[in-house]
Amino acid sequence: MLGLTVDHLLYIVRGAGWTLVLSLMGFVGGTIIGLPIALARSSRVWVLRAVSSAFVQLVQGIPLPVIMFVVYFGLSISGFELPALVAAGLAMTAYSGAYLGEIWKGCIEAVPKTQWEAAECLALTPMQRLADVILPQAMRIAIPPTVGFLVQIVKNTSYSVVIGFFDLTYSAKVINNSTYKPFTVFTIAAVLYFVICYPMSVMSRRFERKLKRA
Repeated sequence: MLGLTVDHLLYIVRGAGWTLVLSLMGFVGGTIIGLPIALARSSRVWVLRAVSSAFVQLVQGIPLPVIMFVVYFGLSISGFELPALVAAGLAMTAYSGAYLGEIWKGCIEAVPKTQWEAAECLALTPMQRLADVILPQAMRIAIPPTVGFLVQIVKNTSYSVVIGFFDLTYSAKVINNSTYKPFTVFTIAAVLYFVICYPMSVMSRRFERKLKRA
């Protein structure tokens, strides 16, 4: 089939499976640290704002492949031998956390000030205002950009090839090196990326339309 065997195709599909695993790690890890970053960035406490802002600017100022290099080789120099999957997952967590934190900060600040004032009038504590009034509304606003960013996470996992992680890009590269059919191999890889990302893009657009109608 197009000069490739079934084993070649299965190898590339296996790489796509690991791309999904790394994407999931990046999204879950990014969610775990992204929410505290968003809350700290929106806080009235300047120390929290300064620390979270420094983290976001640091991560956003360094290309993702370099972050992967630093995590993978930096920790190994310190005596921690990490598997490529763990190193790539940590790098994707830092990357996703910084960007999701910024996205969700914008969503929290997009909640009308009247809602904050109304919550204050009800004599709710700051934590109750946030948990019962502000965050539910911010989450609704955050769904479309969050789903849209998930597409970026999937595509950016391809940078993990720099530390030798076996993902879709890496598997396509290996098969290309043995078959010398770059157009066929990387077209298949592109199709698989599209198959993974397209449903998320559709979901993001649907959420945006629902939000506009609401």
